[in-house]
Amino acid sequence: MTDIANLRRNYGRAQLRREDLDPNPFVQFKKWLDEAIASELVDANAMSLATVGRAGEPTLRTVLLKAFSEDGFVFFTNLESTKSVQIGENPNVALLFYWREFERQIKITGTAARLPLADVARYFFSRPRESRIAAWVSPQSRIIEARKALEMKFDELMKKFGDGDIPVPSFWGGFRVAPRDIEFWQGGANRLHDRFKYSRAGDGWRIDNLAP
Repeated sequence: MTDIANLRRNYGRAQLRREDLDPNPFVQFKKWLDEAIASELVDANAMSLATVGRAGEPTLRTVLLKAFSEDGFVFFTNLESTKSVQIGENPNVALLFYWREFERQIKITGTAARLPLADVARYFFSRPRESRIAAWVSPQSRIIEARKALEMKFDELMKKFGDGDIPVPSFWGGFRVAPRDIEFWQGGANRLHDRFKYSRAGDGWRIDNLAP
């Protein structure tokens, strides 16, 4: 059996100091995201999304960031999925970006809210045709008998829609997470990692240096 207690490595690829940080966390976020994309990291826009429903049971999964602005971070999903149901019960969520190659993490806590239909439609119609059909096919998070049933339904809808328009399903949409806190983590030598947390403070942001 592998001795996982001894699986370790030392960090230290880079440092993060207070003077390195932009006063605006969204500008700092864009800088790190752009570096990850420019380095062609696989799924550089992937983020873990943690939700907690009415019963208090947490759930975690990975989704893809599809847009961001100073209003928040956007992702799209089936509105009948577990994540959507839990957000409806408790809009407080957390996001985590992890870029292993850069020894970096960004943790975001905030409140999720449904996107307007116009924003949902704009993104939906930008998706590849097969992805739009897949949105109709999958009863996300529900138990299915076999994958074959999904494949059959996919083929059926491919024929049904043909070359025509594929409308936005009524059960498909998106969310925007408006952040309360954004933490930037840079791995450091000897486990002395660099951590800075931006917190809402009036119309601006307070930056605190956290112990690793």
